[in-house]
Amino acid sequence: MDEQRKRTAVSSFVRGRSRRRRWSPPSPRPAPPTAAASFADLPFDVLARLAAPFDVPTLWAASTVCQSWREALRPLREAMVLLRVGKGYKRGRGPGIGRPNPHRALEYFLKGVDRGSAPAMVDAGLMYWEMGKKEEAEALYRRAAELGYPAGQCNLGVCYLEADQPKSEEAVKWFYRAAESGYASAQYNLALCLHKGRGVKNDLANAAKWYLRAAQGGNVRAMYNTSLCYSTGEGLVQNIGHARVWMKRAAKVRGHDGGSCLP
Repeated sequence: MDEQRKRTAVSSFVRGRSRRRRWSPPSPRPAPPTAAASFADLPFDVLARLAAPFDVPTLWAASTVCQSWREALRPLREAMVLLRVGKGYKRGRGPGIGRPNPHRALEYFLKGVDRGSAPAMVDAGLMYWEMGKKEEAEALYRRAAELGYPAGQCNLGVCYLEADQPKSEEAVKWFYRAAESGYASAQYNLALCLHKGRGVKNDLANAAKWYLRAAQGGNVRAMYNTSLCYSTGEGLVQNIGHARVWMKRAAKVRGHDGGSCLP
């Protein structure tokens, strides 16, 4: 009887094992799409917005990434050509151009704006500013600024600072964004605001830091003010040798009186 029970138990165990599903390794998950494939799938309007602030070399390099990018960025490449022609009309230089023609220049800049070019927005804005149409200029600067173009951000800051009712805090915000991108004119303007306490608390140490960064970026006015900071010890450790170096660099770049550039 005991032997019969053993055989029955063994038989039941074997049948149970046979009904169990055999283990097999899990199927491999599909690999995530490559970065190139993901970028190629970006909508054209997103690509165009990302590339709107690009300079010519960067734009052409981006156009070689893939066919999708090449097609998406075609309007911006066209805008660069239009921008070049517009600059020729503004300066009166180029084949068949002759004397400067601001209205013709603006026409070409606006064609570049229609294609989404941030540099064209800034150049068209400058033309409007020079014509006294400051509202039109500010609108274009804002479009370029919101696309992340440092020149647009800096010029928008100037608009806020020079408005009939100045918005100094807004100006500082845009100067700071452009300054962080390495735009020397914005670094200089931010330093002036810090030095004068316009839109931000007066801070000579930070002002001197931004004067120095702007001077290193080639801004002549910042070179003079950096020289002054080193000479007087305002915001920087006094160093007459450094003061002379920056004064000489500024004079070499542009031979005008540095006093007129001081805050």
